[in-house]
Amino acid sequence: MNFENSLAFAKKLDSSDSLQSFREKYFIPQVNGKEALYFTGNSLGLQPKSVLSALQTELEDWKNLGVEGHFHGKNPWFHYHKFLTNGAALVVGAKPIEVVVMNQLTSNLHFLFVSFYRPNQQRFKIIMEAGAFPSDMYLVESQVKFHGFNPNEAIVEVKPREGEHTLRHQDILDTIEAHKDELALVFFSGVQYYSGQVFNIKEITEKGHACGAVVGFDLAHAAGNIELKLNEWNVDFAAWCSYKYLNSGPGGVAGAFVHEKYAKDSSLPRFAGWWGHDEQERFKMLKGFVPEEGAAGWQLSNAPVFSMAVHREALHLFEAAGMSALTEKGKNLNAYLQFVIEEAMKHNAILNFKIITPAYPERGCQISLLTDDNGKMIFDYLTQNGVIADWRNPNVIRLAPVPMYNTYQDIYTFGALLMNYK
Repeated sequence: MNFENSLAFAKKLDSSDSLQSFREKYFIPQVNGKEALYFTGNSLGLQPKSVLSALQTELEDWKNLGVEGHFHGKNPWFHYHKFLTNGAALVVGAKPIEVVVMNQLTSNLHFLFVSFYRPNQQRFKIIMEAGAFPSDMYLVESQVKFHGFNPNEAIVEVKPREGEHTLRHQDILDTIEAHKDELALVFFSGVQYYSGQVFNIKEITEKGHACGAVVGFDLAHAAGNIELKLNEWNVDFAAWCSYKYLNSGPGGVAGAFVHEKYAKDSSLPRFAGWWGHDEQERFKMLKGFVPEEGAAGWQLSNAPVFSMAVHREALHLFEAAGMSALTEKGKNLNAYLQFVIEEAMKHNAILNFKIITPAYPERGCQISLLTDDNGKMIFDYLTQNGVIADWRNPNVIRLAPVPMYNTYQDIYTFGALLMNYK
């Protein structure tokens, strides 16, 4: 597409956008009495307008039915996680039996590591990206220590080459190959939180399996952002949060994926809880854990209904929009954002940005701008003028226009603000 840096062009793109009506389904924050330019869906997505009614429904059932709400509420709480299964499966490209909504992201990863990180004296290493989000660094370090290994020996980090900001895909594959005889697990993010780099999940999984390792992913910045095909790509396990691109509220309930090839494998070690027990036998309160088939067998506790009510509404919107349409619009929004940034730099010598996010297909909604010493002042100027973005020390601005509620006019206005910075 040939872009133009004009309001008329941005309006034209918005008028032909098949997803334009979805913006009206979200609350847009106000800054200085105007709708903000909200570019932090990669950190906390916006609130769907239907959330309040959904919560009121559950509150009314609690008020009027008490414990009977588990079986006689409008949305019986006993089965509540099942109301979210199809939507979650759609978002990550899975079969319903492979997904479950439960807990929080890092909790889910720890529980999945119990089953899928099974080191021994021969195979004990974990390969991951250097500079991963701290939760993943701490997760892997603690898991390695729990199994009695030295993190300095067991954790292999793939780093960008000297002078580069992102990983070369071939370097990831070569590192897996180099450690194949000692490798227990390959564990990456789907999208790198700092740079916005999209990793090739399919080929990383294939290479890990070819080298005899299990392969899992943290999809915090991928779910709802890029098109995922976890079942088709044969990923062993994955987990994700719901409050970023999935717009389900701060600290919202998370999701987990376990490939269907493990659905009936009750021999896998796991930390069990009664909600993961066979549903038909659960209330008999018998000794001896018998897991539900599929990902549901990794549940521990009954549903956090209020958080799930929010997530349910958010997933309904993804089902209505469709992931293919969302990812296509996200790609175009991102491309237009890069265009207006580059146009602003041509006309404003003060701006000295470097886009460190790779080109497609190694990119989703996010663009990360490496700045110079003026970066924080530019960021503060944008904030004062209604832009809600994200500053990451030491000198990166993260911007993530998302297809559910951002518009091309948002992006044009952002570019105009950069153009006028003094």
